[in-house]
Amino acid sequence: MRAALFVTCVNDALYPRTGIAVVRLLERLGVEVDFPAAQSCCGQPQYNTGYRRESEPLLRRTAEAFAGYEYVVTPSGSCAAMIREHYPRIGRKAAQEGRGSALAELAAGLVPHVYELTEFLVDVLGVIDVGAHFPHKVTYHPSCHGLRTLGLGERPRRLLAAVKGLQLVELPGAEECCGFGGTFAVKNADVSAAMGADKIRNARATGAEVLCGADNSCLAHLDGTLRRAGAPLRALHLAEILASTEEEPPR
Repeated sequence: MRAALFVTCVNDALYPRTGIAVVRLLERLGVEVDFPAAQSCCGQPQYNTGYRRESEPLLRRTAEAFAGYEYVVTPSGSCAAMIREHYPRIGRKAAQEGRGSALAELAAGLVPHVYELTEFLVDVLGVIDVGAHFPHKVTYHPSCHGLRTLGLGERPRRLLAAVKGLQLVELPGAEECCGFGGTFAVKNADVSAAMGADKIRNARATGAEVLCGADNSCLAHLDGTLRRAGAPLRALHLAEILASTEEEPPR
């Protein structure tokens, strides 16, 4: 099986280890991974801030970069949700404005092939035990886009529960937003910080060593809160845990 990795701009710029972990994990499971160099931002920051037309060139670029791939895998629920939920809306709106159907056609050609990482593992590859080893106490935060837009449900937790040596503990208030919300954290900094503090307080109460999530944008927000508090808890992307083995633990 062959798949393309949509690494996302956050991971490419700030968390390259997550992208590397996805490649290690998928190749271990027998997937041939391509990385189309033409990929760029999906346009979510522009779209979420109200600049719909400014996001259109990024829709076009993304669709063209991944054209021809049956599977496009991304370690980001928010970027997967942007493509699957909002690309069709952008295309329809452009058509309604009399600017043709090209964007709608590009979106329609891409959307069915885009999978968030845990969806791809569970629904396409049909695996729960990915052969990982991570002997630590972990609590899992489900980010809003994965939870509410993509409906990832128990997929991430089932994958974590199958990791050898991992002790998975329930996060109180897990379904509450961490406060990041992309541009929300910039426009409503005080509210965002308060929500992040609530999430960290709940995470620390579990006694976990690791706060795991499937979106590094949310984890960046939470990790910053952890560091400022001097908390003995680290944030780590799910892909890095699933890629971990006894021979190659995460750095």
